[in-house]
Amino acid sequence: MGREGQERRTGRSRPGGSEVALSEAYDTALLDLDGVVYFAGGAAIPYAVEALVAARDGGMRLAYVTNNALRTPDTVAAHLTELGVPAEPGDVVTAAQAVARLVAEDVPEGSRVLVVGGEGLRVALRERGLVPVESADDGPVAVVQGYGGPDMAWGRFAEAAYAVGRGLPWYASNTDLTIPGARGIGPGNGAAVEVVRIATGGRTEPKVAGKPQPPMHRETVLRTGAERPLVVGDRLDTDIEGAFRGGVDSLLVLTGVTDVAALLAAAPEHRPTYVAADLRGLLAGQPEVLADGDGAFRCGRWRASVSGEELVVEGSGASDVLDGVRALCGAAWTWAGYGACGLDAGKALARLGL
Repeated sequence: MGREGQERRTGRSRPGGSEVALSEAYDTALLDLDGVVYFAGGAAIPYAVEALVAARDGGMRLAYVTNNALRTPDTVAAHLTELGVPAEPGDVVTAAQAVARLVAEDVPEGSRVLVVGGEGLRVALRERGLVPVESADDGPVAVVQGYGGPDMAWGRFAEAAYAVGRGLPWYASNTDLTIPGARGIGPGNGAAVEVVRIATGGRTEPKVAGKPQPPMHRETVLRTGAERPLVVGDRLDTDIEGAFRGGVDSLLVLTGVTDVAALLAAAPEHRPTYVAADLRGLLAGQPEVLADGDGAFRCGRWRASVSGEELVVEGSGASDVLDGVRALCGAAWTWAGYGACGLDAGKALARLGL
């Protein structure tokens, strides 16, 4: 097994390199939305629209993959088109679609399913030949939870608890505890799932479809036909871990949740193949990170190593600081690979101006 294949299964010891633009090396980009394409308030992230248009015009297929089960693919595609990235509903893959497939595989067509969530979940269930209902007394054979927006009535969680308490199989689009919004961070579907879990005594667990779980990756590949997919995201615990579990490469963009400090401390399953400042990273190659002896790594004009319990980086401030970040990843991930933890990255990040 080569180094790339081994690292896909056990976690990377350094970021990968690519001599050609990532949009040429991979046939399909599986793009997260919040923090990657647009901000929580809906405005496009700088350079995102131009980069996506250029990647698509160069032959790369773009698929938009979201754990948010509230909005329908039509709504998401319309928003992207308004931003300047023409998209069709078929370009959008949601956790609602993934969980609807899970349910449809377990229950007969035409079955009633109690829905605790928004319109995106109802539409996805109908596409699978299932009948959404609103009450535990409407004869459902299963319960599905998905994010329903900030105005979700408390009584909806009670209906789910009644049904789960009666022994009905329970499904969740995703278990993200939080969701970003224009006013800040709010409770996500994972928080709603916890409400039902507590109310039912914690005796059962839902089947979960969304990132980082395998059903979401399967749904995406089935819908896109991707042969060489690249997962693009801003979250280590959903996007990057989902790629790791799916055995595919990933690109972390630093426009959303994850900062460099979190990247350096990433667990093996949270380490991306590539790192870029924003979506312009799709249009460029990635420099190779080279071992430089004694646990040190070099990338471009930067060299990173570990001294005691401190990360150290040396190089030219005039060169790309992301090369310094990549070198630091090599040093930190290799050091952490020996089972230690707690490296101090403060001075190294300050040296890079981060």
